[in-house]
Amino acid sequence: MTTTGPTLGERTLRRPELQPLWQTVHDRLSSGRPVTRVRFGPLDDPQREALADLLGLDRLPDVRPSVTLARLEEAVTELSGRTVREVVTELVGPPADRAAERRRQEDERACLWAWLDAHDAVRAQPALADWATSCRATGLVDGSPGRTRALLTDALAVLAALPSHAEPLPVFAARVVRGDSHALDDGTRLSSLVLRALAALHNTDLPQSAADRRALWIRAGVADDELSATVLTAGLRPGGDGPLALVARVCAEAGQAAGLTLAQVRAPGGFTLGTRPAPVVHAVENPSIMALALRRFGPSCPPLVCTSGWPNSAAIHLLRLLADHGADLRYHGDFDGEGIRIAAYVLDKTPAHPWRMTASDYRAAVARIPGGPPPGRLTEAPWDPELTAIMASHGTAVVEELVADVLLDDLADAGRAGTV
Repeated sequence: MTTTGPTLGERTLRRPELQPLWQTVHDRLSSGRPVTRVRFGPLDDPQREALADLLGLDRLPDVRPSVTLARLEEAVTELSGRTVREVVTELVGPPADRAAERRRQEDERACLWAWLDAHDAVRAQPALADWATSCRATGLVDGSPGRTRALLTDALAVLAALPSHAEPLPVFAARVVRGDSHALDDGTRLSSLVLRALAALHNTDLPQSAADRRALWIRAGVADDELSATVLTAGLRPGGDGPLALVARVCAEAGQAAGLTLAQVRAPGGFTLGTRPAPVVHAVENPSIMALALRRFGPSCPPLVCTSGWPNSAAIHLLRLLADHGADLRYHGDFDGEGIRIAAYVLDKTPAHPWRMTASDYRAAVARIPGGPPPGRLTEAPWDPELTAIMASHGTAVVEELVADVLLDDLADAGRAGTV
């Protein structure tokens, strides 16, 4: 039985000297764009002779020849009865479609950044929008949308778990990031990403030294201790025999504020809120409001919690504990950029509701007290999209102390309704 080998035309197409031509055509076809002409080279003399034979030229082509695809199709079809694409596919491989791949990658990137912008954590705390923008500007991790999304997912999980409960950083990392105690070590991508987010939340510069980074972690309740993290309460009379209940109750009955440590808030022991319907607990940003409430109400002060600015782990843990036991939490803070960010943080981390923190409340306050200081950098208030726009148009901050009389009247009404 005899077999036929390649025809003369096939042997011509397979000549090694034509490999630069086929490789160049393959690259151009893989671009996904229309191809009318290919330029390649430099060619040596045997390669120029092979190209002249293929195209039927009566002289050698240039060292860097330019060949129209139509002329090449004509020559290939005449020699083999096939198309240029078929020959290139056989001799080099199937052409890719880099344009389609680029479009796919662009779509993946667009989906990634849209996912980050719409993430619950970013929408709940609009100060993180600047962080999301910086993530986009930094670009993809190793050029991969998938790796970037995995890193961002870990970072968002860390942010959701903050403030920590005075855990050392490796312990916190192991609890939150799939058991990896080194995930948040200094210098890791995840650590840098989270610290950038914390700097955006607190409106501070990026930490430049190891000491600055430790300070920012401590501010988030990591590597802190259970004694230095404290929260102020007044008028809180929970039932039970645990340290929280005993200390809060004794101080409330004496008309004094209680400074509860995180250790006392977390300590085991009885703790109950006895009133129904759900008792109301108000929270404020500034200790001066609590001082004014105690001066006015004394031992009859309604339940009040003070975050003392940015809430630490003790404040967040107490507010969550109160909510878990049925309390209706309401929060008020300063009408300035920092106060709006603190309020967004409290409302995101706890079940608290805004208390006199709407655009109409701001208008009423600024009408009474015009000419205040500028509000500083403003970010959106998730509970009232109109609020920061109105604040920006007025260009005036209203600190909590200036509306203390309104807040105290609300507390008086709450005191008449019942106690905790």
